[in-house]
Amino acid sequence: MADDAAAQVLAGLDPEQRAAVTAPAGPVCILAGAGTGKTRAITRRIAYRVVSGEIDPRRILAVTFTARAAGQLRERLAQLGADGVQARTFHAAGLRQLRYFAPRLLAGRQMPELVDSKARLVTLAAARASLRADRTTARDLASEIEWAKANLVEPGEYAAAAVKAQREPPFEAAKVGEVFTAYEELKRARGLIDFEDMLRAAVWGIEEHPDVAEQIRSQYRHFVVDEYQDVNPLQQRLLDAWLGGRRDLTVVGDASQTIYSFTGASATYLVDFPRRFRDAVVVRLVRDYRSTPQVVTLANNVISQARGGEARLRVALQGQRPPGPEPDLRIFSDEPAEAAAVAARCRELVAAGTPAREIAVLFRTNAQSQAYEEALAEVGVPAVVTGAARFFERPEVRQATMALRAAAKSPPVPDEPLPAQVTEALVATGWQPDAPPGGGAARERWEALAALVTLAEEVASSSLADFCAELARREAIQHTPTVEGVTLASLHSAKGLEWDAVFLVGLAEGTLPTTYARTDEAVEEERRLLYVGITRARQWLWLSYGQSRSPGGRARRPCRFLPQLAGSAAASDSGDPAQRRAARRRNQVVACRVCGATLFAGADRKLGRCPDCPSDRDEELYERLREWRRVVAGEQHVPAYVVFTDATMAALAERSPQTVAELSAIGGIGPRKIEQYGEAVIALVAGASVAQVTNLPPPQ
Repeated sequence: MADDAAAQVLAGLDPEQRAAVTAPAGPVCILAGAGTGKTRAITRRIAYRVVSGEIDPRRILAVTFTARAAGQLRERLAQLGADGVQARTFHAAGLRQLRYFAPRLLAGRQMPELVDSKARLVTLAAARASLRADRTTARDLASEIEWAKANLVEPGEYAAAAVKAQREPPFEAAKVGEVFTAYEELKRARGLIDFEDMLRAAVWGIEEHPDVAEQIRSQYRHFVVDEYQDVNPLQQRLLDAWLGGRRDLTVVGDASQTIYSFTGASATYLVDFPRRFRDAVVVRLVRDYRSTPQVVTLANNVISQARGGEARLRVALQGQRPPGPEPDLRIFSDEPAEAAAVAARCRELVAAGTPAREIAVLFRTNAQSQAYEEALAEVGVPAVVTGAARFFERPEVRQATMALRAAAKSPPVPDEPLPAQVTEALVATGWQPDAPPGGGAARERWEALAALVTLAEEVASSSLADFCAELARREAIQHTPTVEGVTLASLHSAKGLEWDAVFLVGLAEGTLPTTYARTDEAVEEERRLLYVGITRARQWLWLSYGQSRSPGGRARRPCRFLPQLAGSAAASDSGDPAQRRAARRRNQVVACRVCGATLFAGADRKLGRCPDCPSDRDEELYERLREWRRVVAGEQHVPAYVVFTDATMAALAERSPQTVAELSAIGGIGPRKIEQYGEAVIALVAGASVAQVTNLPPPQ
């Protein structure tokens, strides 16, 4: 009977999953790429060991990071005949143990109550440190305290630790340390503990009380940890306490999906697992059952350029689904045009039969949702915002709207542009246009208000009263109740989810990667965010960016992580084969030869580098080329730019082409130009004088 049950558990597994499921007792590390069936592997591993009689289900503790994931684990295990397995989050497991042992650990006293509102306590602590903290600042201070406690940093150590970790707290690090100290004092005075205290108390109960340790370790002898790349030092300390030196531990994770470092999560434990346990069985799940081979190829291309410790464990995915459409790369003049195009495509997908719930628009920051909420509402496609409030429901936007309405009642300053009026009204609420604050929540608030200024730039001819009316109109059309709709979510909120169609939008430098990614490690985490976004798509994938935030705004560079993709809609819209070939060439993504960033602007593509990257132009060659162009233009009685434009001349002097192939690689130099001028240019690059080349015959 046991053999039959075990065979059923193994049925349908691929070779790598089977290796993970049947690995012997001891340390096992499952490196599970996106869409490779990691939950299937760990549930089957637990069930296989239970139904084969190897272990008692009551002696297993499976640890996840969300209550939802724990519930799914328990449900699947029950279906596989492994009832009785405990599947909990770290916090739920620690709280359950602490409550059980509290009378013994606390000399008969009940366990202290948990803090119900950390932000309220932090606000009081900030006042003790002579700081005024509004709701947003209190959230950021609470996040700093949580980060410190997750990293086992004491209040007196915070300032040094924050500087070392290159944190960006809402106040000077020493001041945040004072708030941290006051918070701990207030908590103790009120007889409260927070979730981090609860985990530390669970660790203390095991490490300092042998009887508690013995009872817990006799109860749980086998451990499984999901999403191991997201473990923080405090959670690892608790896991080590549970293990007590034992080795029956299975961990599963994907270093390429490490995107929560800002909370204290560290992939170090996953990366170092094979070194910590020299005899560990390491299994790589590589077969992607979620996405088409086209999506998988793009994901592999993006993550293959990764650097750092996490990159050592990256998994090269192998797509298992039938082929699908190529990822669609789109470039738009500005963000409103991008949002309108995304909404139009969503409407087409829904009309063709794709359920709205199977479509997602993913962006880097929640403040970006506004343009897509509005664009989808305009075309009649319902939308659901995940992980954040709808734009006009955010407290800071409501407050700003009230301030704008009040300002609209005052006499306007003559000839003052609308964006300036909006900025002035927002400054009155405490917003500073050129001073993005430290702290994640405060930064999100700042970006949401900056989005209102961007809206004002789009409708710059309106009065402030008209602008307020337009805001009310947009708010009204976005508040239609919906049962299901297109998902709007940040990339962080999208982790663990998947859709048939995914739109990755706003892929511009300064947004992804964010301007706040100032270290190599932070930039690599931004790359992993893009990878996570790509791997959410099952069938259709769209990647886009607007060259400016608003119509006529300052041009931006595209996301540096985009690999070379051939073909966009412009390449296929034309019915003329010659125009399609030209469009494909224009839309071929070119990388900067200095920094590797993707280039889209025509002048940048000609130069082969970003405008900000250092130039290696040969000035002497440049002057000879200019003189040659002047002579040739005079002989042909045409303007100089007809021979070569200034941008092409600069590209020639920088790239110094020595062959026809190298010459043709420069944008704007086609077969006709090569026939007319190719030999002369190559000769000039080789050192010939203008006099020597002006009478050369055309190349054969």
